[in-house]
Amino acid sequence: MSEHALPERETTHRETLYVDGTWRPAAAKSTGPVINAADGSVLGMVPGGTAADVDVAVAAARRAAETWGGSSPSERADVLRALSGALTERQDEIARVISLEVGTPWKISQRVQVGLPTAVLNTFADAVTAHAWEHEVGNSLVVREPAGVVGAITPWNYPLHQLVAKLGGALAAGCPVVAKPAEVAPLSAFALADAFAEVADRLGLPAGLFNLVSGSGAEVGAAIAGHPGVDVVSFTGSTAAGAKVMSRAAANLTRVSLELGGKSANIILPDADLARAVKTGVGNAFLNSGQTCSAWTRMLVPRNQQDEVIDLARAAAERLTLGHPLDPATRLGPLASAQQRDTVLDYIRLGTQEGAELVLGGTDIPAGLDNGFYVSPTIFAEVDNSWRVAQEEIFGPVLVIIPFDTEDQAVAIANDSPYGLAGGVWSEDPGHALAVARRIRTGQVDINGAAFNPAAPFGGYKRSGLGREFGTHGIDEFTETKAVQR
Repeated sequence: MSEHALPERETTHRETLYVDGTWRPAAAKSTGPVINAADGSVLGMVPGGTAADVDVAVAAARRAAETWGGSSPSERADVLRALSGALTERQDEIARVISLEVGTPWKISQRVQVGLPTAVLNTFADAVTAHAWEHEVGNSLVVREPAGVVGAITPWNYPLHQLVAKLGGALAAGCPVVAKPAEVAPLSAFALADAFAEVADRLGLPAGLFNLVSGSGAEVGAAIAGHPGVDVVSFTGSTAAGAKVMSRAAANLTRVSLELGGKSANIILPDADLARAVKTGVGNAFLNSGQTCSAWTRMLVPRNQQDEVIDLARAAAERLTLGHPLDPATRLGPLASAQQRDTVLDYIRLGTQEGAELVLGGTDIPAGLDNGFYVSPTIFAEVDNSWRVAQEEIFGPVLVIIPFDTEDQAVAIANDSPYGLAGGVWSEDPGHALAVARRIRTGQVDINGAAFNPAAPFGGYKRSGLGREFGTHGIDEFTETKAVQR
């Protein structure tokens, strides 16, 4: 780490859960460690919640629903904006925590891990006041009403962002929340609860509007998903875990919203600005060290341009400095856990066994980074789309380059995936790029590297999930529709 790096601070210990508007001990009074991704040390401790804690939280949320469900859109918008401001005041500290628990480089943590959630809350505030909460169909008044208590189960890769996506949409819809953060990276959720408690006290919000119960997926996550007092379960994580959540919720016919895995294709058409497309594509694939569900991890390129693409991709990846996440020079940090590092290394070995050409990286420990969970940025070329490294979500800094001969073949390869979360299309002709984008079965497509829009719907086709997050679509996930005939 350079002499200008931000210092690591003392271990963060959280001994209580935020339930029913107050901080209280977990029923089992146990704690578990949060591991520093940069060196494997203990970064903090958080309570190990149980099903009993979920029961208390759900009961509190149901009481809050009686009050909050009758709030006005303008009141909800005020709370969302106030929460955004409270998080902004804590931006540097939360970014530091996420950098250490997830491995995200400091600068990216500031801009994406914390900056994006604050922006998302403001887009929800705008959306809730502009939303068409009722409309007429013949002699019927069709209204949208709060669905009730929302159970939010969130992942570790963008821990604050994914929780805010659910909390913001639920609050905008008039729903209270019981949240369980991922065991790997729960500390930013506690910082969010601190901010929420401050806002709740200042604005006089009902107790139980936001409840935070940390713990394991097997205990707390299962209790939330299968709780008869939860009206909507919103989950983000792996496809396998999402199926388990859906199965638990099915016992009560509880509605589910699932944002799951991805293996997104980035199609570079023959007339594209090749240098820009490849550089941007590499940056997208390796954002957050590849720990991004919507990462463009399959780069589809014209076969006669593959050699040039390989050179450009290698050069772009080599410029991404691998290092400690708090070093301002770092562009790629460690992975979030030893388990994730080992999984990614196994996939890199598999890629070589399947016959891919190793362009960059591999399984060797990066020089000078013996501690922590580091993996070198890795690129494979001459990949067949049927291989596991092209079909399965690796969730690490691994990019596969797949050649195609015709545009139709490129579209077929992009769609030949169990996932359908995101993707990209590059062409000097925007109209042509749009026509290709329309043919890809995926929830989001960016043309020529267009910016992420936090007000647009986010979600996937196929095994990438059910439902949408953000903006008015994200609000509607937490509403019920009623028709009143007059």
